Amino acid sequence: MTATTTEADPAHAYRGYLESLEDADEYAAVEVAVGLLDGGIPAERVLLDLVAPAQAEVGERWARNEWSVAQEHAATHISERVVAAVAAHANPRPVRGRIVVACMDGEWHALPPRLVAEVLRLRGWQVTFLGASVPAAHLVSYLHRYDAHAVALACALPMRLPYAHRMIEACRRSDVPVVVGGRGFGDDGRWARRLGVAWAPDAPAAADLVADERALRRVPPAQLDHLADDEYASLVKRRGELIDSALADLRKRVPSVNRYTPAQLDSTISDLGYIVDFLAAALYVDDATLLTEFIEWLVAILASRGVPAGAIGLTLDHYGLQLRDFPRAARFLGLARAVVTDLANQAGR
Repeated sequence: MTATTTEADPAHAYRGYLESLEDADEYAAVEVAVGLLDGGIPAERVLLDLVAPAQAEVGERWARNEWSVAQEHAATHISERVVAAVAAHANPRPVRGRIVVACMDGEWHALPPRLVAEVLRLRGWQVTFLGASVPAAHLVSYLHRYDAHAVALACALPMRLPYAHRMIEACRRSDVPVVVGGRGFGDDGRWARRLGVAWAPDAPAAADLVADERALRRVPPAQLDHLADDEYASLVKRRGELIDSALADLRKRVPSVNRYTPAQLDSTISDLGYIVDFLAAALYVDDATLLTEFIEWLVAILASRGVPAGAIGLTLDHYGLQLRDFPRAARFLGLARAVVTDLANQAGR
């Protein structure tokens, strides 16, 4: 499956590459990527125009319930092997300072930041990639040991934003500039601006930003005065209680829940927890869209698996009742409930 001259373009090679992921054929996938390199395509383009969009499609197929978790994991592993093969083929020598790239604590989506790390390496930086879920204390300890020009932190899930902010501040106390990226900060970086940190929408933008130290350090202060109402901290303390009460409410109002398998029950409890966590993050950045966008996504995910939107509506109603003394939380939950109603009405047409 080595690319011919006419195929030496990521757009032409994309279909064959995606088929190799679908077939879990690591060797074919590597062949496609190396064939592009041999055909004169720069390594950066292979990473960003082939591997990245194919991996995005892998995630979409999982979301649509077309691929199982096992298929998604296999495809991701192959993509990681392809990135390693491209990096080994290019093998650039560092001529610039050290950049540390890491996922936030609790973040396990390591492939996107790995692509950023490789693009930075291709542009001459000495890159240390720390991988998934790096505890803040361990990252700071590493920064104290090694002199870094900057830290690039990835966050794929907005519910991790409060933890991301603490990690960002820990890096700054070590006097190391920080650039962040990933869907967790919003498609337009709006939550990065709320946290007062430099944001890059993609790997090339991150590379340009770390090369401009003035821009990297010239960021507005965080806008978090709303945290004075203590709603976020109080909600976090009540997380376990809220999940337990929501599950008990579902058992009472939806009798079929009592017949769930252990796996179904675990999945339900996880979803109840995610709603609380996304609500907490929305309170942290004072933006209801963080919750409503998640609820819209969750409705689509569960609908593809045969779970009606009404089940989510019941949980939002329950949380709203439990948090009626939390003005911002109650308002955010009301907006999320309206999203569920609109989606249910659309599905019923």
